Amino acid sequence: MTEASDTADHLASESELPQLPPDNHNHTQFSWDAENGSMEASCARAVEVGLPSIAFTEHIDLTPWFSPHDPEEAFGGFAVHCHDGVLHAPELDVEGYFDEIERCRSLFPDLRILTGLELGEPHWWPEKAAELLAAGPFERVLGSLHSIKVDGHLRLIDEWFRTDRIQGDDEAIGVQTYLSEAISLIEEADDWEVFAHIDYLTRQIERVGRRHDPSQFEEEYRETLSALARSGRILEINTRRKLNPLILTWWADVGGTAVSFGSDAHEGARVAFGFRDAMALAEAAGFRRQTDPLDFWRRT
Repeated sequence: MTEASDTADHLASESELPQLPPDNHNHTQFSWDAENGSMEASCARAVEVGLPSIAFTEHIDLTPWFSPHDPEEAFGGFAVHCHDGVLHAPELDVEGYFDEIERCRSLFPDLRILTGLELGEPHWWPEKAAELLAAGPFERVLGSLHSIKVDGHLRLIDEWFRTDRIQGDDEAIGVQTYLSEAISLIEEADDWEVFAHIDYLTRQIERVGRRHDPSQFEEEYRETLSALARSGRILEINTRRKLNPLILTWWADVGGTAVSFGSDAHEGARVAFGFRDAMALAEAAGFRRQTDPLDFWRRT
């Protein structure tokens, strides 16, 4: 779940944007996979580009990920967390996290800094998710799906695509399974507000050199988006990759009322990355900034 570096010119271009929306999806040194994360650096970047607020939604990956492959091949540098072919993501240092939140709030008094979590598959682990949420006041909670069930095993999607060399029919089944599981996440867990990166699986398709055409799965996308709209929750425009505009069109069609912007940054330089394109996509689909700059963008 780490990110590739991008050009300094593109990063610098974000500073030209007036009245950026909040960046509601960021990771720091408190996320187990953010090796270059820094809450202070992320806050500095947020101030530099003029964000009204930033939310630190650290990874809570409760799912133990199995791989039939060598741990180094499957999980790379994170294999240190692997035992008997299963990776258990480290737990969040809750006390350290809140201490750093307060330190950064004192360093950047003009920046609204929100606490948060990114809950991975909370519908599979409701008791653990509830216990963690009770540990502190988390203001921005995302629901996400990083996993898929393959032959009775829980697999990290990144690892499954890369090591099993997924393609063809398996890829189509993967997309359908992912979107179906997303409906379960939406309907069975009510402790989150924003659905993160609906195109998470698309990243893996592109990483292995292929292109994903969502129009081939319009029915499945619409079913998932309809479930999200019925729940009254928010769709994230995740800027790690450019969201296909069809998905936002379908989100509006099925009654989706709001979108959230998230860079999914794992290092300070990536905060608000890609927001120029994301804002244009949102506006084209009928979503608008609100009077309160901290609010989600909503359909009018």
